[in-house]
Amino acid sequence: MLPGIEHHDWVMVSKASYFSSDPAHGDVIVFDPPFQSEFPFIKRVIAVPGDTVEIKDGKVYLNNTALDEPYISQSPSYTVPAQEIPEGKYFVLGDNRNNADDSHIWGTVPRENIIGKVWFIYWPSQHWRWVGSYNYPEFSQ
Repeated sequence: MLPGIEHHDWVMVSKASYFSSDPAHGDVIVFDPPFQSEFPFIKRVIAVPGDTVEIKDGKVYLNNTALDEPYISQSPSYTVPAQEIPEGKYFVLGDNRNNADDSHIWGTVPRENIIGKVWFIYWPSQHWRWVGSYNYPEFSQ
């Protein structure tokens, strides 16, 4: 999740965040990947059920609109054909797009695999800060 979250950062995760709501666009989440892994993953929610996502020409398109992503380290150098996200699934990407093991490689994350929402980096102390979500201005009303 570079540059936002660095390797060996310790994060505070709210497991209660999604008791009464679902993950939203731009949320940074912790989840068990949909394959065998010793550790959970941290990625950003890009598309939610019912959305169409596509990656081409160095841009991520959500419902045919190119996203402005100031939090990424570099534009994606790969393509993902347009796909509609099924019910109960989420499309997640790492902010370090070209070096991330994420949905562009292995597909969507089932809702039941999501552990919680990342809130705060608390260690090392020089990295203390709120993580929060990113609200895409392209979709604000």
